[in-house]
Amino acid sequence: MATRLISIGLGVVLASSTLSALAAGAVSQLSGTLSVRKTDGSVRILSQKSEIQDGDTLNTQRDSYAQIRFPDGGQVTLKPNTTVKIEKFDYVQDQPQRDNFLFGLVKGGLRAVTGLVGKRGNPDAYKLGTATATIGIRGTTYGVDDCTEDNNNCKGLQEAVYVSVSDGEIIATNNAGTVSFLAGQFGAIESRDRLPRFLSTDPGLQFTPPASFIQSITGGTAVNAGKSMECVVRR
Repeated sequence: MATRLISIGLGVVLASSTLSALAAGAVSQLSGTLSVRKTDGSVRILSQKSEIQDGDTLNTQRDSYAQIRFPDGGQVTLKPNTTVKIEKFDYVQDQPQRDNFLFGLVKGGLRAVTGLVGKRGNPDAYKLGTATATIGIRGTTYGVDDCTEDNNNCKGLQEAVYVSVSDGEIIATNNAGTVSFLAGQFGAIESRDRLPRFLSTDPGLQFTPPASFIQSITGGTAVNAGKSMECVVRR
């Protein structure tokens, strides 16, 4: 079922009535290859407008970028060679007490713009799990990159999870404590047992989607736009 986008001010909110009952969100932009591993172990190649469900593990291939939009207006853009698991997304427009968005960065990196979940009720309803800390938000545009394992984007950097904040605030919590990072700040989290620390400069992690992908975000023609090419991967 096609997903309709509704513009509200400068934001974009998924029309949840156009999603199936099990959908948590949908692929809004795609450049390259995005696959999903379902809870039953099956693997599919996704296309633009493909729906995302709770329990899905998303994976971008080399040189691939994918943007997922959620019914609360939030979005998550996956960098190349990134794996993210959508644990739970719950948003009902007139029931803020039900808000819940829990997902995990397994490897790679992402950039996110938060939606209404975490802003209109329980500020702890939005959580991103990483290898070294759990990230909470307070109305935020932020980035997270996992450099604890093999990541071509992390050359020359110490092993850590790196965070950056463009707007708002993120709260990084692990076994050593909690540290808040504000707009314009950068941080590194080496392990679950070491306190997240501030960096004096940008660590230089790149976020450079192809021009066609950027144009699609600003109203141009999207890569794979209007095509429905989702397919099952047979092993």
